[in-house]
Amino acid sequence: MPGHFEPIPGGGAAVALDDVEISIIRSLAVQLLELIGPGPGGEESDDPLAELFAEGPSEPPSDAVLRRLFPDAYGGPGGEGESVEDTDELRAHSSEFRRFTENDLRAGKREDALAVIRSLDTLSPAGDGGAVLKLQQGESVQWMRALNDLRLAIGTRLDITDEEDTDLLYRLPDDDARKPMVMAYLWLGGLQETLVETLTA
Repeated sequence: MPGHFEPIPGGGAAVALDDVEISIIRSLAVQLLELIGPGPGGEESDDPLAELFAEGPSEPPSDAVLRRLFPDAYGGPGGEGESVEDTDELRAHSSEFRRFTENDLRAGKREDALAVIRSLDTLSPAGDGGAVLKLQQGESVQWMRALNDLRLAIGTRLDITDEEDTDLLYRLPDDDARKPMVMAYLWLGGLQETLVETLTA
């Protein structure tokens, strides 16, 4: 179980984490929450209907990570054979789609990150500087989505766009300033992969 998820009876998953690993995942999830930001009425909104019908932004986020997490629905401009009119039409469709969907997408990603934080906060020390995290089926799915978002965020900061970029990460010298972030990216990838395997087994 150390370092990877394993299935548990009832369809859930479990993984042994040490204190450092718990701290890293929790810190990354908190940073992701801060980046995504509060809901349209704020986290403490007392009017759920107002939040439900609030319109979202119509333009892509300025932050590169948020653009990766909330991409345009209809792709970007500049496709081969596209006219200016085609590009303008695609941009208009993307803006309209974003206006009515981004708030819900952000809310879902906030809930997934919060689920990670809450489950880590309930862990009891195992006595050897770590604990065993046990997730039920629904929690496992939230963790899977959150791990994916964390890897997308880190990958964007590392300028990873394809598999070739990932291969280069393994060859970074130890004194490269990106090394800690790279190690987190690769480690989260292993966690995500084994969690997916437990959910599809």
